[in-house]
Amino acid sequence: MEERNLKISIAHLYPKLLNLYGDMGNIITLCKRCEWRGIQVEYDEINTGCSIEEHDLYFIGGGQDKQQLDVAEELYKHKAFLHEERDKGAVFLGICGGYQLFGHYYQPFDNDKLLGISLIDAYTVAGKKRFIGNVTVETDFLSPKTLVGFENHSGLTYVQGDTKPLGKIIVGCGNNGQDMSEGGRYKNVFGTYLHGSLLPKNPHFADYLIELALEKRYGKKINLAKLDDTLELRTHNSLVGKAY
Repeated sequence: MEERNLKISIAHLYPKLLNLYGDMGNIITLCKRCEWRGIQVEYDEINTGCSIEEHDLYFIGGGQDKQQLDVAEELYKHKAFLHEERDKGAVFLGICGGYQLFGHYYQPFDNDKLLGISLIDAYTVAGKKRFIGNVTVETDFLSPKTLVGFENHSGLTYVQGDTKPLGKIIVGCGNNGQDMSEGGRYKNVFGTYLHGSLLPKNPHFADYLIELALEKRYGKKINLAKLDDTLELRTHNSLVGKAY
């Protein structure tokens, strides 16, 4: 199937509330990397009060506790539908606060527990130390194996059960600063603390998500045409192992 005959649909969940540290760059990267290949993208912004229809890929960014509280209440209304989407192979990418809401709950210091939607088997509690700086992660499912990004969070996230870390911390603190893990992944659900934004610095991960989204839509694996990622990979490589 030629790429110009392909399309994917992307839902951006609550961008007016959760969009810190360049998170919109992830959407731009996904759309541009499809556009450059002639793949049509249907893009929908889902804000509070909106219904959520079926999409191939769902993205949610990070935000402050107040915004996260507002989103948690709204997102929980769609929990059953989003579980159905996950189990049908839809792709999810959650960054920071969005990642926390993919789990069972986030417990702030001075507020009630925020219920997540349990797309992954994980939970988050507020920590006393803020983790800030560049991060390098080694994965076992990407080529190149490394992911780079920038973390700025005090939440301590613990993944368990069938949910596995996105990768192993080489530089940085990751999920909790203790177990050398970063992010979580289950089925086609991916969560991470990596801002910066993530996908422009990691084009191989962006393409991996696009391939999964196409497979969800068309029911078969579709290999993407190569792009000239010289500049993107130069940026990526310049950040591997860099703490600050």
